[in-house]
Amino acid sequence: MLMAVGAKHCTLRESSLMKCSLLSSPLNGIGKQSIHFSNSNQRSYHQSCSLSMNGCQGDPRAPIGTIETRTFPAVSSPALAMERLNSAISDLVKSQPPPYHSGIIRLEVPIEEQIEALEWLHAQNHVLLPRCFFSGRRPAVDSEMCFNGTSHSSSKVVSVAGIGSAVFFTHLRPFSFDDWRAIRRFLSKKCPLIRAYGAIRFDATANIGPEWSAFGSFYFMVPQVEFDELEGSSVIAATVAWDNAVSCTYQRAIEALQATIWQVSSVLMRVQKKISCSHILASTHVPGKASWDQAVKRALQIIRRNDPMLIKVVLARSTRVVTAADIDPLTWLSCLKVEGENAYQFCLQPPQSAAFIGNTPEQLFHRDCLSICSEALAGTRARGGSELLDLKIGQDLLSSAKDHNEFAIVRECIRRKLEAVCSSVLIEPKKAIRKFPRVQHLYARLRGRLQTEDDEFKILSSIHPTPAVCGYPTEDARAFISETEMFDRGMYAGPVGWFGGEESEFAVGIRSALVEKGLGALIYAGTGIVEGSDSSLEWEELELKTSQFTKLMKLEAPLLTRGEIRTINQNQKDLKLIDKQFLQFSEMTSSWRRDDIP
Repeated sequence: MLMAVGAKHCTLRESSLMKCSLLSSPLNGIGKQSIHFSNSNQRSYHQSCSLSMNGCQGDPRAPIGTIETRTFPAVSSPALAMERLNSAISDLVKSQPPPYHSGIIRLEVPIEEQIEALEWLHAQNHVLLPRCFFSGRRPAVDSEMCFNGTSHSSSKVVSVAGIGSAVFFTHLRPFSFDDWRAIRRFLSKKCPLIRAYGAIRFDATANIGPEWSAFGSFYFMVPQVEFDELEGSSVIAATVAWDNAVSCTYQRAIEALQATIWQVSSVLMRVQKKISCSHILASTHVPGKASWDQAVKRALQIIRRNDPMLIKVVLARSTRVVTAADIDPLTWLSCLKVEGENAYQFCLQPPQSAAFIGNTPEQLFHRDCLSICSEALAGTRARGGSELLDLKIGQDLLSSAKDHNEFAIVRECIRRKLEAVCSSVLIEPKKAIRKFPRVQHLYARLRGRLQTEDDEFKILSSIHPTPAVCGYPTEDARAFISETEMFDRGMYAGPVGWFGGEESEFAVGIRSALVEKGLGALIYAGTGIVEGSDSSLEWEELELKTSQFTKLMKLEAPLLTRGEIRTINQNQKDLKLIDKQFLQFSEMTSSWRRDDIP
């Protein structure tokens, strides 16, 4: 649907863009959207680029003709690796096309040095989108778990960065078994590093907000050019994919790869681990504190009924920030990466879109062949300033009846869903403290074994959304969220990660933000409401969770000239007007049937 090729070969024109787009003024913020929405223009946009390839348009039952990985001798530097990779692509151009109507070929050159994938991606800031980044967690020292998504035939993968898409997968409809099979047909156990990176919406049945329109209900990409940071070494790779059935021939796929590879820089740029604080010109919460108190009160009234529909519901907040200086999403991501080793970092940015970035502590699941693991994470406390205080806060969390109730709901719900698919499920530990640089949570690890690899889709579709990000019972909680929240969660709190032939790994997209250079950011956070919750304390928890973003910015605006002040005041009026129009737009579209959307 969305383009994934170099600019030299794309027939897309600005006039064919969806009329639901972000405005580009650096003071207007991400939330300032055009309110025009045209499905016909959307369809023409999806079809206007002749070299794009949406894998969801192919036959999910048709096997791919060939899936190959060609590995070349290791070299000592990224520059030499790019030289070798360009030579390999030239050989593809000169050689006879493969005798297959479809296929995917990965060319990879090892580098005898461990280089940060995020630094490589930062050096490609000039390259046409899309782009992605995913960093696994360091395995717990007391565990034999596989958090980093390692393959049996390669060194441990630390992080992956990619630009362009050899093939991508997206649609407005909810993610289905056929969509999963459409992705899987391009993957193979024999090629473990051919992976599809992406994310799925929290609620695919909800109306898609303009800020999330480029993502669809889901968005996955197999990068055209990819940089893999391994333990002790690195790999740079180029991937070409084609399928004649969707009018993407081998020749067109090669041309698209060349258009991207010509733009790739082998000169690495250090990403700042600390940034100069950007002054906040405007900050708006949706909901505000008064509306938040009302929502929590209403949720508790339902929870306290004699025959409650709800036991737990997770309510979220969107915080729009507009800053005096541009926000670079990769610099923010680098700062989040410093936050700790026990969290996933991710970035996903389709064409014509802001970047979805995050630093999430929560694993949804990891599959290694038939083995699967998941975890329950709930209850939140800040870290203590001293070892003694930190221990005391942790003990308070362990002994809290309210937090135990919230945690037990999450753990038992995940256990039941795993048991419905797995032959056996082990929970170890059943309840412990997991510490992160700024917060600590109650934690349990669950492991099981699938009957077949096709059960991966069953796990994904059943385990998401967990009670940690939605509530319990799931459908009642989701309905309450839909009726109560006045913003689109999009990919926030949805699955974010990757599918592979041998392994797959997904985190939960919390502690995240939608950010684009020059457009400010939308920061998301949520908290669980159960019997015993207090709206003011839950609001403080939201502040704690968003602090990893807000700490990068200053609350006080710099000294401005009168002209600059007038400009800011006018932009604030514009923001309020757009927000009012957007709420009217949301109310109007809330009555649309899902079938009305192609």
